[in-house]
Amino acid sequence: MRLILPLACLAGITATFTSGQVAMASATDGPICLVSPDGRVRIDVAVKSGAPNYRVTLNGRDVILDSPLQVDLADGTTLGANCTIEGQRANDIHEEYHQYPGKRSHVVNRCSESVISFSEHPRDAEKPARRWQLFIRAYDDGVAFRYRFPKQEGWKELAVADERTEFAFPAGAIGWELPLDGFKNSYERRYNHKPIAGMPSELLVGLPLLVELPGTGWAAIAEANLTDYAGMYLARAEERRTSVAAKPDTRPPTSDLRPSVLISRLSPLPNEPKIAVRAALPHDSPWRVILIGEQAGKLIESDLLLNLNDPPAIGDTSWIKTGKTTFPWWNGYYEEHVGFQPGLNTATMKHYIDFCAEAGIPFHSLDGKGDTAWYSGPIVPYRGADITKAVDGLDLPEVLRYAKSKGVGIRLWMHWEAAKAHMATAFPLYRQWGIHGVMIDFMDRDDQEMVNFQRDLIKLAADNHLTVTFHGVHKPTGLERTFPNLLTSEGVMNLEYDKWEKIGIPPDHEMTVVFTRMLAGPLDFHQGSLRTVALADFKPRNEAPLIIGTPCRTLASYVVLQNHLSMVADYPTAYRGHPALAAIAAIPTTWDDTRFLAGEPGQYIVLARKSGNDWWIGAMSDRNPRDIKISLGSLISRGGHAEIWRDDETAAHKLAHENKTVTENETLDAHVAPAGGLLIRLSR
Repeated sequence: MRLILPLACLAGITATFTSGQVAMASATDGPICLVSPDGRVRIDVAVKSGAPNYRVTLNGRDVILDSPLQVDLADGTTLGANCTIEGQRANDIHEEYHQYPGKRSHVVNRCSESVISFSEHPRDAEKPARRWQLFIRAYDDGVAFRYRFPKQEGWKELAVADERTEFAFPAGAIGWELPLDGFKNSYERRYNHKPIAGMPSELLVGLPLLVELPGTGWAAIAEANLTDYAGMYLARAEERRTSVAAKPDTRPPTSDLRPSVLISRLSPLPNEPKIAVRAALPHDSPWRVILIGEQAGKLIESDLLLNLNDPPAIGDTSWIKTGKTTFPWWNGYYEEHVGFQPGLNTATMKHYIDFCAEAGIPFHSLDGKGDTAWYSGPIVPYRGADITKAVDGLDLPEVLRYAKSKGVGIRLWMHWEAAKAHMATAFPLYRQWGIHGVMIDFMDRDDQEMVNFQRDLIKLAADNHLTVTFHGVHKPTGLERTFPNLLTSEGVMNLEYDKWEKIGIPPDHEMTVVFTRMLAGPLDFHQGSLRTVALADFKPRNEAPLIIGTPCRTLASYVVLQNHLSMVADYPTAYRGHPALAAIAAIPTTWDDTRFLAGEPGQYIVLARKSGNDWWIGAMSDRNPRDIKISLGSLISRGGHAEIWRDDETAAHKLAHENKTVTENETLDAHVAPAGGLLIRLSR
């Protein structure tokens, strides 16, 4: 182990070098510098006017200017208000591990790490001089830091009011922001594209926040390993000074009030609005993450959030399976030319199970119709219904028997309060019944209580060999490394809004989501409809909804979106006889590698994902047509076979399909229609 410390960073430090670490011999104000393994990314920490500050650069250019690191406690004191650096230790981290499911099966976690110890100097001599630590890491594709609160004499319990973690961006920084009007939300909003300095001061900003840094590159603010803590948001720094979760700030105004400075906000506890976190000591905060790259699309390749989470807590993972699933709620239980009334009944479920068996779709989901859940009672609000019993007319034992005979797995949707009330009894029963997994919905919070509930549920599900999907939820934070049975999460405005939103989900929104929300992890998007229309022809409707785009766009979305339990959300008759159905079934749902090929936020994306020896390439565009060139040399080392699906207004179903032999030196040219797509499978 070693610490990379440029000589320029050593000013003012008295240090003793020992094998495997650097130990500070005396208190200091720093600076302490940490450099990524490739030398391009650097983070500096120093105490200025008693407050710890950090600074981040890429190739010597500013990513984050000097920004304070402080934590407000419930007793009215602030960690970092008056402190010195007491010591530090450092090491290099290099580990490799297998991730299933994921966007990459072989993951490398390589970085430089330093642990900086701080000693507080309270102005009240009768109060103890508390100690705390800051962990910092420098990766080739970003930096991360977290607070550690040690147990010590006079400090046994942690009560955090809020954080003062700031992110000061250079002048001219432009953000892709997710504006939220409060802590209770499901992240289902449209993104704004505007200068950081122009972000609305009255709103919260959801994570990840993508930021363009003119002349430098791109950054994204995220958090990782959200465990027994409150979820983090951002706000304009000026607004933070009047936070209801902290006592008024009595410090004199400083330059940190620049309009391009954002500050963290923690989701408060439901019954204690002035407290965000209560915990026994020692305790760690989540990692505050800054992804960094010269291209926005390269951030999609990053494994940084996974690397900052704990190794798997599950021993045997052989039972975890990915795949595609039906979801009848999306299409409104619409169906044509059948001899039964579609709905929450046995005949409908058998109809879907037959379709799954015929088409090669592994799973069928029981959800709800209209206002009624499959387990009876209203979908919202939850009224106490038992999630081990189905509505009248739905013979659950017979449905399970029939699905097993057809080789189709069954998944069960439920309100989170229903799960909370019954999961201790229901989940072991589900395992006995052979249920594959559960979808938990309507949480709409990420305060500490909800975060802990979610973790408890995922663990209980794992104990009973159930996979988990979260809807009505905040952004992911990499927890799928620790619990790989967490297959996917929503946390995004997606194609369900085509059922009721006047403008639906326009293509530029999708082209924003893949560069923002998808940076946080797997993304469920109500995929699968081939009933596509041009932007000008879209109208919302609840049954058999329309989506904006082309059938090939739908195909490409299964590659572009990282989704380990992607939906085939339309009704069976909409798929039967369609030439795209076989391709939908064939596209993998977990990957061995992921590479960004081309794209710009809000405009278009070209991604390549590898499964076994095959590369799948997906391209999607905004409302503008695109002519795309794809060089194969970066993907294949010798010739092979290309199966291509592309937009074609003159073809049946507006979908052209061809096969051709290709060489490693070849460049494929393709035209993508407005709101269109392209799908390519490269095989040897």
